[in-house]
Amino acid sequence: MQHYLKQIDEAPLLTAQEEQELGRAIQYALKVPALFQQHEITLKQKEEAELTAARARDRMILSNLRLVVNIAKNYLNRGLALADLIEEGNIGLLRGVEGYDPTMETRFSTYASWWIKQAIKRALINSVQPVHIPAYMVAMIADWKKALTELEQKHGKQPTLQEMARHMNLTERKVRIIRRAVKAFSAPTQSGSADGSFGLNELLADQKTPSPQDSAFSNADAEVISKLLSKIDEREATILKLRYGLDNQEPMTLKQIGVKVGLTRERVRQLEREALVKLREALNEM
Repeated sequence: MQHYLKQIDEAPLLTAQEEQELGRAIQYALKVPALFQQHEITLKQKEEAELTAARARDRMILSNLRLVVNIAKNYLNRGLALADLIEEGNIGLLRGVEGYDPTMETRFSTYASWWIKQAIKRALINSVQPVHIPAYMVAMIADWKKALTELEQKHGKQPTLQEMARHMNLTERKVRIIRRAVKAFSAPTQSGSADGSFGLNELLADQKTPSPQDSAFSNADAEVISKLLSKIDEREATILKLRYGLDNQEPMTLKQIGVKVGLTRERVRQLEREALVKLREALNEM
């Protein structure tokens, strides 16, 4: 770790102008495949643009690794080691580099900080919490709580299922599923950020005396999950089942899953994230 910190400390910081130039190179490279297919640029121009973007991407990442470390330190003592927090933060940094829009006239560090924090928070959710909740459902639970508070303040009473559905712009069926998840995992708030802005209610079920209301999902919800998993790649579905214990098994770590399916820990993490995105998109289409 000391060697890593020493190495990244030697990387020079970027000026605002340099960030914009590098950002433009990266964003242009994203348009290159379409331009090439439309015969607006040559193969040589395409390759040059992609090479320039790769160098710009590497430079932006290297110059901002210290930012990741500074943010990661704020999440110590929450279940993940500093090295793991930095690793997760670096993944968020990568997404920030790809999405940075230099025309917004915002410093890259301001934009990337959000992605870094979100990546670390999501890792804490998936790795630390005693009850494993898929990341896409965590986001929906947060939206539910926000909508519930807004409607209670506006009308002075508990909103109906129909009112919640209209306010969240979702179908009643989706809202009903979220409500069941909220009931299943409702407990005192456990903050996931230094400022307390990110909360998650968790409840450990009594394994000796289980009751229907203690279950995360009903049989009907299990059918919904089964349909959702059928819409994604079989390997991705297998990873999610192992990760969250969906087949009445104990949830497995990324490393354990990697050994079982013959993939690296990082590749399993990537497939898990991709699968969760697909599940959320499929759920929104239901």
